[in-house]
Amino acid sequence: MDLSELTAIDVHTHAEVSSQGHASLDEDLDAASSAYFKVEGRKRKPTLPEMAAYYRERKMAAVVFTVDAEAATGTAPVPNEEVAEAAAAHPDVLIPFASVDPFRGKAGVRQARRLVEEYGVKGFKFHPSIQGFFPNDRSLAYALYEVIEETGCVALFHTGQTGIGAGVPGGGGIRLKYSNPMHVDDVAADFPHLKIILAHPSFPWQDEALAVATHKPGVHIDLSGWSPKYFPTQLVHYANTLLKDKVLFGSDFPVLTPDRWLADFAKLAIKDEVRPKILKENAARLLGLK
Repeated sequence: MDLSELTAIDVHTHAEVSSQGHASLDEDLDAASSAYFKVEGRKRKPTLPEMAAYYRERKMAAVVFTVDAEAATGTAPVPNEEVAEAAAAHPDVLIPFASVDPFRGKAGVRQARRLVEEYGVKGFKFHPSIQGFFPNDRSLAYALYEVIEETGCVALFHTGQTGIGAGVPGGGGIRLKYSNPMHVDDVAADFPHLKIILAHPSFPWQDEALAVATHKPGVHIDLSGWSPKYFPTQLVHYANTLLKDKVLFGSDFPVLTPDRWLADFAKLAIKDEVRPKILKENAARLLGLK
């Protein structure tokens, strides 16, 4: 991966379909998510090689992951190994993260270590609302965090409201309470050397996310899942000042494209010297890319 040739690093993209055509969401949740994000006129489920081509065309790199929430949803994720193998086949543009359901217990911990040691994954995605757990539940996820911290990987947590389940009766059973970033504050305190990303503007807990990222050195914020024109004023202010070295570009592709995100970001009141930090430099440093 040649950093000098990259225009940006997108730290938040989803592998939503396996090479066998299996989707990571059931039909109801998938349809509701597409409606929520107004996904129209383009392919919702690009394959991993198609994602690589898409980002290569734009001279961008992308962190890519699945979401393993099989215990809560009954739907198997896109295999982590498949994501990692695709990244190995396209190392110029794809950066592999994994996802391990905390409810997998000791088997999940062994899986996480194997994914790092044998497949070279650089981080792990958690979606507390879909997976149905509090990030600070010591009995569930702390053994996973130990492996992630020990291996120098990144833990990326969905925070705030989610488009998954939005509009479905009862939200599809998905509970928003699990994704309050204050639960991740406990994780950051208990694992002081763990590199953490709080994903998305954390509505309705934006101030909490800013407080955690300001207070805990290892905590960063990605800006995925929202068009920049809707960013809260305080998020823009902190991105320009106290958190200018800890805010990261993320799109949430394929539900939100980097093209749309970047077009709206160009109109945002971000300082000229901060823009390259958000778009590439902060992510490159956090991910250890050279």
